[in-house]
Amino acid sequence: MPNDSGSSTTHHDEKLQQILEHSARIFAEKGFDGTSIREISRATGMSLAGLYYYFRTKEELLCLIQERCLVTLLENGRKIRESGKKPRQKIALFVHNHLGFFLHNMNEMKVMSREDTALTADYEKRILDLKRRYLKALVDLVEELQRQEQTRDLNARVAALALFGMMNWIYTWYNPKRDPALRSLIEQMLRIFFFGVLSDDRDGQGVEDHPFSSFLPGDKSFVLWPGS
Repeated sequence: MPNDSGSSTTHHDEKLQQILEHSARIFAEKGFDGTSIREISRATGMSLAGLYYYFRTKEELLCLIQERCLVTLLENGRKIRESGKKPRQKIALFVHNHLGFFLHNMNEMKVMSREDTALTADYEKRILDLKRRYLKALVDLVEELQRQEQTRDLNARVAALALFGMMNWIYTWYNPKRDPALRSLIEQMLRIFFFGVLSDDRDGQGVEDHPFSSFLPGDKSFVLWPGS
């Protein structure tokens, strides 16, 4: 009798992928709290019992969506780190992988960004572990760049988080009708990251020669409730 375990596994994976894709779209539109399993049932054409064969709770479903995204990004990132290219090229490929992935999967990006506090207990730990690994992958690339090229004395973790901050908020403003296409978007972000927004200093001084702290106001300027 032929063994059909392979085809069964493929069918399971395809059905789960369909569920995750539809769920990500609904979560992006209505939010995690505003979405019911019945809505997902209608969108997928599956019964509630059929859905619960693939996940136990709505929270697990959210975890599976985020996990699928992060595992994919991490695997692509591993290939980039092992590519043998120069550090600057690796960072460029990392940015291309990150932006390209999320511009083609905008619903998933919205879910990743908006619902990062919705997970609890073991689900939260699973995703936080993956996020830490993904952050470390970029920090390692920045540190490699610092070792091999002459760079400013910057904290690699701060630099990596700043780059993520620039990339991760595009879901709030990116409009393909008015904003640059993917390659141009990547080019501009990389220029900002590598060189800053200023061209060569016209007065002959480098960025390091401008002590920003000398003219920044004190922390009291942030006080909202004086006297509290």
